[in-house]
Amino acid sequence: MQAKPKSKRFIPQEEISMSNSLERLKALRSKLEEKTREKNAAKAAKRDITLDHQPSLEKQSAPVPGETNGTESVRSENIKRLQELYTILGIFEKSPDFDKIFIYKAMNLSGIGLKEEDFGVVREGKYIQIIAITYEPDKNGKKKAKNISLGYFGKAEALQHERKNTIIEFVLRWRYEKAFQNVEHYKALIAKLKSSDRRF
Repeated sequence: MQAKPKSKRFIPQEEISMSNSLERLKALRSKLEEKTREKNAAKAAKRDITLDHQPSLEKQSAPVPGETNGTESVRSENIKRLQELYTILGIFEKSPDFDKIFIYKAMNLSGIGLKEEDFGVVREGKYIQIIAITYEPDKNGKKKAKNISLGYFGKAEALQHERKNTIIEFVLRWRYEKAFQNVEHYKALIAKLKSSDRRF
């Protein structure tokens, strides 16, 4: 009996836009980590030169300090600023618990472009909203995307430039932290595979 071909899943435009912005954030994070690695490599080389002049000392493979700390510092600063924006924009009115804003699968922005070609461009006649996206099962058990408004800011053309930038920054910083959480999730799964006492 011939198997039925699987139907292609429709990908909403919002998910595509979110994905593009997330790629830019990942690229930024990669650059930051690359700079941290270069800085640590220079420190390691200097340390090795010092050790070469000490006779009988083994060059132990100690972890390079600063690489993890550098990443964690960037993440900590991002979270701190995100909490400030959470208060400034009144997101707490729709989501009183800051930590729970990360239960959403994605976050998008209506009325303002976030793609490379229209980044920061307001769409006249449109209303500005921060949209959180989650997936909930319908009556048939199939997961469907559900949009939840976390902030409404009126018409695009009436929005002040500084306010617009603050809204964009909140969405991008949320995605940045979400990217960190996704990396931790996959690191934990890989660690399970490497664990000698786990059998699957």
